[in-house]
Amino acid sequence: MDVLGWIVTSLNREWLHERFGHGIFPSVMSRTYLVYCLAAVGAFTEGLVKANEGVRIAEVIDHPFTLEQMYHSVGYLALLQGDFDRAIPVLERARGICRAANIQSSVPGIASALGHAYALAGRVDEALPLLEQAVERAPAMKRGIDLAHCVAALSEGYLLAGRRDAAAPLAQRAFELSQEYKERGNQAWTLRLLGEIAARRKPPKVESAEASYRQALAFAEELGMRPLQAHSHRGLGILYTQIGRREPAREELSAAIALSRAMKMQFWLPQAEEALVQVT
Repeated sequence: MDVLGWIVTSLNREWLHERFGHGIFPSVMSRTYLVYCLAAVGAFTEGLVKANEGVRIAEVIDHPFTLEQMYHSVGYLALLQGDFDRAIPVLERARGICRAANIQSSVPGIASALGHAYALAGRVDEALPLLEQAVERAPAMKRGIDLAHCVAALSEGYLLAGRRDAAAPLAQRAFELSQEYKERGNQAWTLRLLGEIAARRKPPKVESAEASYRQALAFAEELGMRPLQAHSHRGLGILYTQIGRREPAREELSAAIALSRAMKMQFWLPQAEEALVQVT
């Protein structure tokens, strides 16, 4: 974030529309990746400021690849905050640019993000074909950096569709890929997903779920990934509520609620608040 912030500050005024010999526009791409970083640490307000700056510059430049990359990061920011009404239109726009300009390399990442947004918004039937397409096409694009994320998103899509048996091996595969490519952020998110899958078993696999959530939380705290901290606390709190561990449930749910409110992650608040009522 420090390096990207320095680039954003340096490339102003006369440098905004310069390529410097690259196929992309650094003034926009630096904002694109900065937005991803800010989203990962839950700095959504600052991220939105940088996102809006990047979109304004990209729309003036009107370079398809640069524009769809910027839209993708804006959609990811909104997706991570749980604002699907904002995430879905901008990701659909990015996907439309890829189609119109035949930008094949970006298809898996955008299809995965859009499918993930559909799934979380309750549009699972629309989500699964996109999520499956992303997993099928990512290896062909030789985009190893997208693969673990795409596989994890498909796993969560299956979980939300009630297909736990299909979700579990995919989550394990995503975890292995994140280790192979040394993607600690994806590894952390996938641990949270493994915890979620174990917690939703009937009966829940309590020890496995608790261990996965705790590992995810340790990564999240080390890396400053506050949205993941909120999800991990909420998962643990709901798990403890289900098995009657009232005091740890209150602690975890209170932490999840405080983090979610601070980052304005409103979508997930009711679930945590309802669970907290049960143990107070």
